[in-house]
Amino acid sequence: MHAFIRDLPKAELHLHIEGTLEPELMFELARRNNIDLPYKSVLEVKEAYNFEDLQSFLDIYYQGSQVLQKEVDFYDLTWAYLQKAASQNVRHTEIFFDPQSHTDRGIAFETAYQGIYQALQDGKSKLGISSQLILSFLRHLSAEEALATLEQALPYKDSIVAVGLDSAEQGNPPSKFKEVFDRAQAEGFLTVAHAGEEGPPEYIWEAINLLEVSRIDHGVRSMEDPELLQYLAEKQIPLTVCPLSNVKLKVFDSMAKHNLKKLLNSGICATVNSDDPSYFGGYIAENYQAAQEALDLSQQELYQLAKNSFQATFLSPESQQKLIAELDNYCQVLS
Repeated sequence: MHAFIRDLPKAELHLHIEGTLEPELMFELARRNNIDLPYKSVLEVKEAYNFEDLQSFLDIYYQGSQVLQKEVDFYDLTWAYLQKAASQNVRHTEIFFDPQSHTDRGIAFETAYQGIYQALQDGKSKLGISSQLILSFLRHLSAEEALATLEQALPYKDSIVAVGLDSAEQGNPPSKFKEVFDRAQAEGFLTVAHAGEEGPPEYIWEAINLLEVSRIDHGVRSMEDPELLQYLAEKQIPLTVCPLSNVKLKVFDSMAKHNLKKLLNSGICATVNSDDPSYFGGYIAENYQAAQEALDLSQQELYQLAKNSFQATFLSPESQQKLIAELDNYCQVLS
């Protein structure tokens, strides 16, 4: 099953590029940019990845981002992820980046954007991975700050497909950002939002009704609201589920208690993703593998998760069908 999962054609739709910063690269960039880290070794960094909740992770996550200073740093970060993704047969990826975590410390929006964008272009030409970029607003900051970030993004809107919402969910409902998302949609951006990870099902309803999102990032707490679950299934609003992240951040006590299989069997367009793989112990194949082993997912269920991932992309229907045909061929050859 390991080889089947690794080589399964798949898309990744919930991936924070800053969350792919491996400790080894963190130290390399710290040396390059003369930054002192609060850790003495790679091992000490990894030992710090013992999180109690989302906020304890975010504290370390934002600290790690400090080593990203120059365009080449963002390029190297993104290129490292793309190489890993290629090794696990990710055919298409839609990547979040958090410009506010960089502009707030004096790094120009363009510096982060250009480094990431150039790596994504090289990923297409050299690795055969198509990609799209999603700008995420940090919900613990103000709506006014999010609007200022949106203004900075407008010159690049032809190459940024959507805006999203991440960071600490508790106390920061989607409704806080309605005006910002209205403006983003007026400018032609699609919308997504993290909801229903730590926050209640009501946050998922807000993301759907107020932010008019195309998909929900996480969304695992939708199981608590039967009406919501039925709505998500009927409308086929995708959930970008991140199993290892959910366990690492104590959303579920163990992988065996994760509701991914229940969501899938409820007719939800559930997908598997890695979120912040450097911090949560695995990239996309490891997430598939962990879920498969703990939840006894069949090859048919793994196929459906991969198919869902292509159907949930922001690609054209023609491009989606081309990737699904590749997936079908892979599974037929093995059957």
